[in-house]
Amino acid sequence: MFKKEFFYLFKIQYLGFRYHGWQKQPDLLTVERMMQRTLKYVLGRNNFKFIAAGRTDAKVSVNATYVELILQDEPLAVNDFFKVFNDNLPQDIRLLEVIEKPKQTNIIQAPKLKEYIYLFSFGEKNHPFCAPYMVNVKGALDISLMQRGASLMQGTHDYRNYAYKATAETQTLMTIESSVIEENTLYTASFFPKHSYVFKVVGAGFKRHQVRLMMGALFDLGSGILSWEAFEKSLDGSISYKLTHIAQASGLILQEINLEEH
Repeated sequence: MFKKEFFYLFKIQYLGFRYHGWQKQPDLLTVERMMQRTLKYVLGRNNFKFIAAGRTDAKVSVNATYVELILQDEPLAVNDFFKVFNDNLPQDIRLLEVIEKPKQTNIIQAPKLKEYIYLFSFGEKNHPFCAPYMVNVKGALDISLMQRGASLMQGTHDYRNYAYKATAETQTLMTIESSVIEENTLYTASFFPKHSYVFKVVGAGFKRHQVRLMMGALFDLGSGILSWEAFEKSLDGSISYKLTHIAQASGLILQEINLEEH
């Protein structure tokens, strides 16, 4: 017998530091597992399915993303549900908005732009409270050279060297809409260092670990480990260049996902 389905987009944010990423995994604490447990508790049933707009790795945080909920049998009483669901979620996961949809969005394939940011500092070691949000690099960094490198990443490049474990079939020709490094004014705290920086990158999609490989290459460029010539070569996918520095996950934040229609 056909069961009626109801469709919703959840806009959520979470601190990823204690989670093993979004996707549910056996015996591991993940954001998807906690959301499913909370939804089952609040609804008193489990006839639903979650589909995320994108998966995050362990320790990666999210300022705003979308999750599609497909619910069977009965619709949500959205206003009542919003408060009860938020009250029962862990402190480090927050529901921002519930959007009722007349049909399935197909959130994975829906056209979207993703903005990632990466918070970092260098030199003197940070206050330990910075650890969930910001990575500290030992020694000096040439920020102006890193800014030049980030600017070069903007536009269309073959990012094969930045695609983790790419196969011959992996599509690596991509357009980066924006790529900049600037002083961090997005996030502040009394325990943050006096000077911190943010790498901002916007594109239609990114391969696994791609932003962290981009940040790692920029760190190596700024510290003198990677020459400018080698950095330029890494952005030419027709030339095989092994990048080994995957920047730590804890500095990475999925800042925003913009859906063309939602």
